[in-house]
Parts: sequence; C-alpha cells; structure tokens
Amino acid sequence: MKNTLFALACTLLFIACNSSGDQQSEKKTEKEKKISSRDYSITQANAYNDIFIDSLTVATYIDSINTSDKVKRRITSFYNARNYQFAWFSSEGLTEQAKGFWNLFHYDAEYRSDSLQRDEKLKRKMDDLFTASNVSISATDRSTIQTELILTRLFIEHGLELYEEGYVKRKEMERFIPLKKTDPLKLADSLLTKKHKDDKYYEDINESYRKLKEYLGRYMEVAKKGGWPIIESKEKSLKPGASSPTILAIKKRLQLSGEYNGQDTTMVYDPSLEPVIKNFQERHGYTPDGVIAASTIKELNMPVEQAIQKLLINLDRMRWLPSKPEGNLILVNIPEFVMHVMEGEKKVFDMNVVVGKEGNNTVIFTDDLDQVVFSPYWNVPPSIVREEILPAMSRNPNYLAGQNMEIVKDGGDLPVVRQLPGAGNALGKVKFLFPNSFNIYFHDTPSKSLFSRDKRAFSHGCIRLQEPEKMANYLLRNDPEWTPEKINAAMNSGTEKYVKLKQPVPVFITYYTAWVDEQGRLNFRDDIYGHDEKLAKKMFGVPAQPAMATK
Repeated sequence: MKNTLFALACTLLFIACNSSGDQQSEKKTEKEKKISSRDYSITQANAYNDIFIDSLTVATYIDSINTSDKVKRRITSFYNARNYQFAWFSSEGLTEQAKGFWNLFHYDAEYRSDSLQRDEKLKRKMDDLFTASNVSISATDRSTIQTELILTRLFIEHGLELYEEGYVKRKEMERFIPLKKTDPLKLADSLLTKKHKDDKYYEDINESYRKLKEYLGRYMEVAKKGGWPIIESKEKSLKPGASSPTILAIKKRLQLSGEYNGQDTTMVYDPSLEPVIKNFQERHGYTPDGVIAASTIKELNMPVEQAIQKLLINLDRMRWLPSKPEGNLILVNIPEFVMHVMEGEKKVFDMNVVVGKEGNNTVIFTDDLDQVVFSPYWNVPPSIVREEILPAMSRNPNYLAGQNMEIVKDGGDLPVVRQLPGAGNALGKVKFLFPNSFNIYFHDTPSKSLFSRDKRAFSHGCIRLQEPEKMANYLLRNDPEWTPEKINAAMNSGTEKYVKLKQPVPVFITYYTAWVDEQGRLNFRDDIYGHDEKLAKKMFGVPAQPAMATK
C-alpha cells in the first residue's frame, strides 16, 4: 500500500512539474510572439534606407543598456522587422524621420514629461548632424552606430511613456519608419483595411493624422474606379460666364473627386462652379480669384495616384508632431508659407511668412523662442558678405554707406559686416530669437510686397513675418512693462533693445505638403524643396512627379 501511495505521489509530482514546465513554455512563447520575426525579404535593393547594421552589434548594445526587458524586446523586434537596416540614417546623413523624431522628443522632454531626459552629449551630436552638409555616412562608424541605437531606445521609451497603452501597437510602431519600397496603392489599402481587436487605433490619439487618413480613403475609392482624366485646355484663362469644352471637363473632374456636387453638364462656367473653383484654388495655395488659368489646370491634373503618394508621405510626417500639444506653440509650415500660433489645440491666429528660397532652405527643426529684439542690428552672415557684399563693394566703394552698413572687424579676406538699425534694415524693426545651430529666427522686413505673392520663398533661410508688431504684442501680452505703445516706440527707436521672455514658447518648423485644415478641407502645396520627391523614391521606388499643366 505504501509503495502504491509513493508511486501515486511521484506520478502527481511529475504531472505537476510538467504542468509548471508547460506554463513556463507557454509564457516564453508569449514573449516570443511579442518579437517580430526577422524579415529577410528586405534587401539592399528594396530597403527604405541603404545601409545596414550588424545584428550582433545590436544584441551587444541591448545587453549593455540599463532598461526594462520590454524595451529590450522591442528594440530586437524593431530591427528584426527591418532586417537590421538603419532606421535613423542613410548614407547621406540623418533621415527625415530622425529629424522629425528628434524635434518631437525635444518638445516632449521639455514640456510634457518629467521622465524623458535630454542627453546633452547626444544633443550636441544631433546639432552637428542637423547642420552638416554633404555628409557621407559609413555603416561601420562607431559614433554613427551608437547614435542610431540610442535614438531607437529613446524612440521606444518615448512611445511607451507618452502613448496610452493599446493605441500604438508594437508592429505599428516598427512601421513609423518605413521598412521597404512598397506600391503606394497597396500601402494605402493596408493602412485603411487593418482591424484591431481592441478597437484602438493610432488615429484616435492624433487628430491631424486621422483627418488626413479619411481623405486617403476617399482618394483610394476614386483610384479603384479609374481616377480622373487629364484636362486638355487650349485657353490661357477662363472667367465666370465663359463657355468651353474645358469647363465641362473640369466639372466632370470635380464631380469624380467629390468636390463639385452640382449635376450641371453644360460647357458654361456658371455661378454654381465659381465658389468650387475658388475653394479649390485656396486649398492649393493660390489667390482664390475664380479665374481658371494654367496653375489651376495643373493642380486639377494631378493624377489621383500621385495625390495618394502625397497623402502617404504626409501621414508619415504627422507622426512626428505633438498629438496633443499643451501650452503655447508656434508652428511654421514651410510649403504653406504660414505661421500658426496655438494655445493647446486652439489656434490663436495665423500669419503669412516668407521662407528661404531654394538653395537657402529654411531648416526643419524645433527650439524655444525666448527673446524679442527691437530695432536690431543685422549681423550679415559670412556667406552673404562673400557672395553679395564684397562684389557690390568692388563695383561701388560707397556701397556700405548707402546700405547703412559698417565693418565691425577686418577679418582679412572676409570682413565682419553689420547693418545699423533704422529704415531699410534687412531685419526691419524687430526680430524674434529661438537659439539654434542654424542661425534661423523670425524677423520683420522692409520688403512688404512679397507677402502679396502666392509663393513666398525668397529669404536666405530666416523667416520674415507679415505682422511682426502683432507677434511682439502677443509674446509680451502678459508683461505689464511692455504695453502696445511701448512696443511700438521700441520698434521705431533706432536703438537695439533685447527683451527676455518670462516663458519661452516652443517653435516647430515643419514641412507639410498635404493636410486637413480646421474647416475640414484637404490642402495641397508644392514640394518647394524636393523633400517629397526624395521620400517617394525611398518609400515607393519612384519619384513623385509633378502634374503637368496643359497649354
């Protein structure tokens, strides 16, 4: 009997041990399920980025860092999903996503979370990378590898910290940086048809993303039906009341895209079409005069497939803006040529701006506006001294005096030149500083006529404001020492005066060529710096070609 009981006890113990082992095995399997399998289908030929990192180097880094097992698993999963291609670097330097994430991280670490800490050494490294030109990145450079891996860790910790659980899935987070070249229609379809069991989606916590994604769905429906035909126009312009086969083609085009609900099929430019044309022009960045000229025809002829590419590119960018901004925020959208002043999610006012011309691109970055400078000197950048001032001085010995300029220091071949405060000063009567490595700031300008143009890329990189006095009054509104009268006097005093803001305001310089405005309207803008074209080559394997205007 004792032997029987002993045998039974051993059997029960064996079963219990096996059961425990099975449970541990199941737990291990569950952990493994949370790590993406390595995607060997990603190759040098089809990868989003063109350089790869050694998997052993990633594993060694993961073992060395002091962070949670969850973060470590996600780093492994992150690189498995992209077959160990770099996420934040290409051979040409920092990717657009790296700059977008760094700007977002800077903002969130500064204003939204006590636990996100900025690494000053990393900040200096990123500043150098942001400002570097003609960079050639080596996949074996230790500094580059270290920066890549640190950014990935910060990205994952940032997501876990600031996004409510469930709204950003692991696999979705891995796709914040594209993995490989994909057919845009297939990519759009996968974004639109994905289903989550818990009914939590990223667009629920990013309203700008959600609104643009809704338009992606509408444009995909048009694409599935064959898109819209190219409009052939022989007229230079068509005004309300005109009659032409072109008008009928335009009506059909706008009906297909859902922008014209009228059922009129005549060739007459009638009153029902005029507000639709004006709305279309405004949404594409043109003065809404209702006159159908080559510029309007060009935008109408953007193929729906190209529009879908544009939406996908800008959906990718929208991941790098604060989803729920807090406090004051100044946002400049370069292709829009507009500054938006926000308080939380509420817009206070918009202001037209002039940005850098091609070759003197205004840089995409974020920093804190903390000083207003009245009646400023203009310290002429060395590049302008070399390329513009010195040639002018050689032609005209009195050039500096005529421009109210002076040489501050004789630097040998390149003197240090500044322009005195006063009428004609290139910075106007006031400038606004947000210290950065690019020497970019907001300022007034004596060239007021440029603000009346639809396309406003004329500066050397800084951002000119149409209503600088309004901006000064807004920034100093809570400082009783600075009344509107005193601000106006300081702007016209001719004596430089620095004023430190009591509360700095974050500034985002962004680049959106498609977005949905507060009226719910889809906007498009020209890719003035060619950023869309570069991203399209990386994301889809082909450049985003501009629509052609017909004669």
